Amino acid sequence: MPSFADLHLTPPLAAALERLGWNPDDPGVRETIPTVARGNNLVAASPPAPVYAIPSLAGVLARTGPGARTLVLAPAGQLDEFGRLAHTLTQDTGTRVQVAHGTARAMRRLKSDAVDLVITTPEGALRLLGRSALSVDAIAALVLAWPESWADEDAITPLMQDLPKETQRVIYTAAADRVDAFVERYARRASPARAPGLDQGPTGPVRTVSAPWSRRVAAVAEVVEMLDPASMVIWTLDRSYHAAIAQAVGLSEPELRLATGEAPKAETILAFDLPTGARLQQLAEAGEVVMLIPPGTESYAARIAKPQRALALPGVVDAVTSRASEQRAAIVRTLEAGTSDRAILTLAPLFERHDPTAVAAALYELWSRSGEPAGPSPAAAPVTQSSATAKIYVGVGKKDGATANDLVAVLTKELKVNRENIGRIELRDAYSLVEIPAGDAERIALALNGVTIRRRRVTARVDRGPSRPPRREGSSGGRPARRPS
Repeated sequence: MPSFADLHLTPPLAAALERLGWNPDDPGVRETIPTVARGNNLVAASPPAPVYAIPSLAGVLARTGPGARTLVLAPAGQLDEFGRLAHTLTQDTGTRVQVAHGTARAMRRLKSDAVDLVITTPEGALRLLGRSALSVDAIAALVLAWPESWADEDAITPLMQDLPKETQRVIYTAAADRVDAFVERYARRASPARAPGLDQGPTGPVRTVSAPWSRRVAAVAEVVEMLDPASMVIWTLDRSYHAAIAQAVGLSEPELRLATGEAPKAETILAFDLPTGARLQQLAEAGEVVMLIPPGTESYAARIAKPQRALALPGVVDAVTSRASEQRAAIVRTLEAGTSDRAILTLAPLFERHDPTAVAAALYELWSRSGEPAGPSPAAAPVTQSSATAKIYVGVGKKDGATANDLVAVLTKELKVNRENIGRIELRDAYSLVEIPAGDAERIALALNGVTIRRRRVTARVDRGPSRPPRREGSSGGRPARRPS
């Protein structure tokens, strides 16, 4: 039987995976760890849960080691979960981990070279890059976690265009067919890997519980209390949460058991981690399945589990006893028509910080109060020919290798300027002029100051145009060419 040492892992990382319950003979582990430990690019298809990326992350860290920088880009709702698993994996390795929800602490640690593994969102990485805290040249390995779940797959364009070709790229996806173009653009000639039986199914009926990543242990305790089954197996992919679950539900009772791998027979099987389609079928053969579904994973769950029956846990819903029947019917019609991925991704961060039922109630209040859908805000109105516009001078130009796309990317991705509000862009040798609504000019120019474009920290200000001599009566001279003030 192979050992983790045979898979090119360092002893501390090998010991960590063994403690977590990973098996070096697992086909997925054997396929991914040696590939990334040798420095090759990888595209791995798996359920959209950070736990599936841990073996590959171990292989990356075994190759780079402490002192080299690894960057993990993940959906906002997964950051803390990734951080918890990364700290568990690296506790004996000397690797310094930073989960960056914001920029202040991450900037300080990056600038003092006090962090090796940075876990953040694509937008967070761009903010760190724009403030010169994160250098693309220092990134030895880049892990892109489930880009189909990001708010904007194109958000990393400014980062990737300057990333050295030798930087290792590891991509995890639950929908390989949806990220083909993404992979072709950013990880060509990457080795493919696929979790066995990923989309096998669908299996049903399956009862489901919506549970934020941070509340899954509490949700397990609530399910146990509500169902009080004669026997229950709580299935997890690895053992990283076993101690917390045991403490929450009291596993001294013989009818409650924890399991990894193949689940034994029981009245109820609770899937704590998202299973593959094949694993879900095995769980369904062992008992009636209840599956926890964190925000942002609904599309994957719908592919492997049909039909789904939502299980409402006790909570704030108990305090609400009446609903208007017409509004309830409208909500049901919307649910039956299918919820868009865009709506789910927008709400996912709220589900991480608040009870999902409370979020739904707040949205209901907003909906029921509004007589009609709100129109676009004045700030988001597109530029028209009659709108007052101004030009912003940006201190980067053709000689720096800058393009109009670079400026648009910074404005839309980092400064959140509506693309339709960006007018003509004039590229000169040493500077650029960008046309935007006059009312936003000062704010945008201030925000642009200090941003890095093409490795150059730029200055920006509103272009006031040249001063002009008084015109003589009857003069018909043409307008002078504009230049930066």
